[in-house]
Amino acid sequence: MHARTPQLIVHGGAWDIPEQEAAGHLLGTRTAAEIGWAILRQGGTALDAVEAAIRSLEDDPSFDAGRGAWLNQAGEVELDAIIMRGADLSSGAVAAVQHIRNPISLARLVMERSPHALIAGRGAEKFAQAQGLPLVDDAELLTGPELERWRAIKARPGFSVKAAFAGDERPHGTVGAVALDDQGRIACGTSTGGTPNKLPGRVGDTPLIGCGAYADDLSAGASATGWGESIMKVVLCKTACDFAAQGLPAQAAAAKAIGVLADRAHGVGGLIVIDRSGRIGCAYNTPRMARAWLEDDRVIAKIER
Repeated sequence: MHARTPQLIVHGGAWDIPEQEAAGHLLGTRTAAEIGWAILRQGGTALDAVEAAIRSLEDDPSFDAGRGAWLNQAGEVELDAIIMRGADLSSGAVAAVQHIRNPISLARLVMERSPHALIAGRGAEKFAQAQGLPLVDDAELLTGPELERWRAIKARPGFSVKAAFAGDERPHGTVGAVALDDQGRIACGTSTGGTPNKLPGRVGDTPLIGCGAYADDLSAGASATGWGESIMKVVLCKTACDFAAQGLPAQAAAAKAIGVLADRAHGVGGLIVIDRSGRIGCAYNTPRMARAWLEDDRVIAKIER
């Protein structure tokens, strides 16, 4: 197998990112991309790069994943995550899990140390403990600003989840990463706290294979963010990878998939893609999307409209 030029792209959500939060999103995505790139540059695997980059984003309260995630209607943090390996289509995911600081790492344990692809709720927490992954108190995941946002939403009976991504509210974003390593292997992952004020137990697109993420070495890898209920309807990431398999470069595949999301599901969101040739794509139909990628051996971060 001929050595390939590694590639990486990460995202920190697609929504109407306000100017006062732009710097945090730029720094967070740039830092995550630099962490992932350091692994790839040293000959590490795409899977390791994806996990490390997403862990960085989960630890950053600027984003809706891990620490600082949105609260559900009961005032709890419930997290979803998925990771996928394109060489053999293996994947692992967790849904509606509590007390886990880095759900992306738990998702990888599901993939590598269980016979399952998705474990939810208390079962996922028990699995984490059995694998030596410590549970954390709610206080470690909850931040003051998120508690205040939750209280403000509870006081507004007309709150709309879809409007939250289009600009009427101020959520922050799901995170994800896609990588191609020097062996031509593709991996991807996505992690989220879900939508604001969601019903306890609600599961969106993120941990569902093909919806929140998908990777296949024969076509592409993708990670999505946005209004999960609409993303699920069109299996957004698999749709993008299918377009890449048909010969579209990553950017065209991402844009066409977002078009399907808008046309068929009236959905809003964003998508990052790396195709098997190492081309990078990003498309979104929200006002902004936070992302960072490699370009000429340096990391570029953007959230422009």
